Amino acid sequence: MELPLKRQRTVLRTKMSNAGSAIMKSIDSPSLLGHSRLVQDPYSENKSMGNLPPDVTLTSEFTSLKLGTRYEEHNGGSFLLLDGKENLKVSSAEQFLGRLNCDNSTRVKVVSVFGNTGDGKSHTLNQTFFEGGEVFSTSSEQDSCTLGVWVAYDPHMKVICLDTEGLLGSTSHENQRTRLLLKVLALSDIVIYRTRSERLHRDMFTFLGSASRAYTQHFQAALQVVGQRNEFGGPLSALGPAVIIFHETRHTRTLQASLTDSAEDLLRNRFAQNKLEIEAFSSLRYVGIQTLSPPTDFSDFRAAVQSELENTTVRSPRQPQVVFHTLKVLNDKFNGELENSSVVLFPDQYFTCPIKCSSCERRCESSMGHLKDGLHHSCAQRCRYQHQFDNCMYICKICHSNGKEVVVTPKLTASTDTSLFGFAKFAWSGYVIECPYCGEIYRSRQYWYGNKNPEDIAVRTEIQHVWPDNSSTALGSQNAAQKVLDGVTYISEAVASVGSPPTRMLSSWVADQIAPKYWRPNHEIKHCHSCNKWFATTVSKHHCRACGEGFCEDCSNYVMPVPDRGWMSPVRVCVNCYQKASSSRGSGILDEIDDTEVRARKYGEAVVSTLSTVASVLEYPRGLIKDKARPSYWVPDHEVTHCCCCQVQFGPRITLHHCRDCGRGVCKDCSMNRRAVPHRGWDNPVRICNKCMKQD
Repeated sequence: MELPLKRQRTVLRTKMSNAGSAIMKSIDSPSLLGHSRLVQDPYSENKSMGNLPPDVTLTSEFTSLKLGTRYEEHNGGSFLLLDGKENLKVSSAEQFLGRLNCDNSTRVKVVSVFGNTGDGKSHTLNQTFFEGGEVFSTSSEQDSCTLGVWVAYDPHMKVICLDTEGLLGSTSHENQRTRLLLKVLALSDIVIYRTRSERLHRDMFTFLGSASRAYTQHFQAALQVVGQRNEFGGPLSALGPAVIIFHETRHTRTLQASLTDSAEDLLRNRFAQNKLEIEAFSSLRYVGIQTLSPPTDFSDFRAAVQSELENTTVRSPRQPQVVFHTLKVLNDKFNGELENSSVVLFPDQYFTCPIKCSSCERRCESSMGHLKDGLHHSCAQRCRYQHQFDNCMYICKICHSNGKEVVVTPKLTASTDTSLFGFAKFAWSGYVIECPYCGEIYRSRQYWYGNKNPEDIAVRTEIQHVWPDNSSTALGSQNAAQKVLDGVTYISEAVASVGSPPTRMLSSWVADQIAPKYWRPNHEIKHCHSCNKWFATTVSKHHCRACGEGFCEDCSNYVMPVPDRGWMSPVRVCVNCYQKASSSRGSGILDEIDDTEVRARKYGEAVVSTLSTVASVLEYPRGLIKDKARPSYWVPDHEVTHCCCCQVQFGPRITLHHCRDCGRGVCKDCSMNRRAVPHRGWDNPVRICNKCMKQD
């Protein structure tokens, strides 16, 4: 191949010393022109020629130089097949065959070489094939001389050789380079892993183990699909390539077989110790050589390669066209952008807290020992919600828009409501969410229909981490069952008080909330509209469904349909409306109302009629589960016979209670105090015995 004329005019001659000759012999390339050597030429696409260092004599006779018998006969050298960005540089199978100078009727095998940069991969291919000719260029410079994947054909051995970019080389696309190498490995019949490390390093085991897993999970199925096409020569073997590890040392001995284990068995044990699999490879062979003085003896390695080439029990030779089509299919299938992940020498886990979130299993990002410094666990990564931990947190939207992050929680009653009045509002309006700055921001049943979720109008949701050693979280989960039981007890006692004077007032308030517009409000009704009888606190007020006025029981004990008001079935009416029914029905003198108001009242009456039975229904499950719901530090009921404070004996008239602080049994009179017990998981005021109150 002719160099530019300007380059041909440059003639430099040098003589190297004996020391320089020894250095050059140790480099992974044969010596040409005495001690001169060739590296890649920027003007040439052929990789067998290169930039000439200042110590090279270049004349016009360079084109007639023989780089080995086979290389001269081949007259093509190597060329770039895949660049570093996984772009295929050959457009068609015909171009591939033409540049290889290979006939499609020839059956070939594919041999590829892998290893760390600078370990002599290119030199190994040159010395094993092509009768020592420098088909694949080598270099003594610090920069890698092989970027991407280069290919050449040895017609004597009928082998397509693939020279790959070195591992551990400096690159900003490491993930893309790894995927490129794995595609070449999947295409190969024989894989050579070249290493010159004094001891076998973990990077070799990691690469081959990961390659085996990738072949099994991804490439095997893709190759089977390719092999099933008739034009590709029939199905391919399910097993992957044969692997030959060529290990060269200088100061240490290579792997030696023992009486029971071969060198290959020792390698398999090393893979197993690192929890790596190599089942995808059809065979594994180790060739080790200790080179005390250059040059390297390749005879044993050549014999191992020749043995694998002659073995056709697993992989048979293929047509070069099939090789190209297989590579193209793999390259088209496994392509696309990859994230560039940088390897961190000192991971954060060396210095951060080892505790993991119970929900998402991510580590705490705080420094080790942060709890002693008064700092809580933290993790900037988002957590995932799990129902068992209930780790969804509400944040007030209004406060968040003002730059404050205020956590709010749903509650049964508002802080401004009394317990009984708040329960009634909960029964009809649902739970409430209060913000300490904005007040009540949400009611779950504010309207009879069309209510929105709190996330849509009032709060933002945030999933919080669940740390195992967080005392408030753990104790909160431990006491969750007892808190539910306390809530059931509260509702049971409240519902059981139906019929008492305070509940009469609540019933009136509830009735006003669902009453049609034409009804007179309960607070305005002081006496019967018909007989003027004064309503005492224990006397029920009734509304006529026709006129909407308030009446006593005796003056409203008639029933009839009132279709003009939306009551199609017989309902309560007063005596006057009942007597006027024949003339008023259908006369149109009554105002029409929205049917939704009547429906609300109907549903409300059905609910109110069932309240009296709720207490007895709730009492059964409360008694059934109370023993299971007790926290572990509570003294069991059957072990408590006397109050821990006044020593009164428990019985039918003396109810047993438990102090939330010490867990001992106490009577009602000795446990009237209320306060929060955070170290037990009770964040709100709960029952405390007199002894614990005095200790505080």
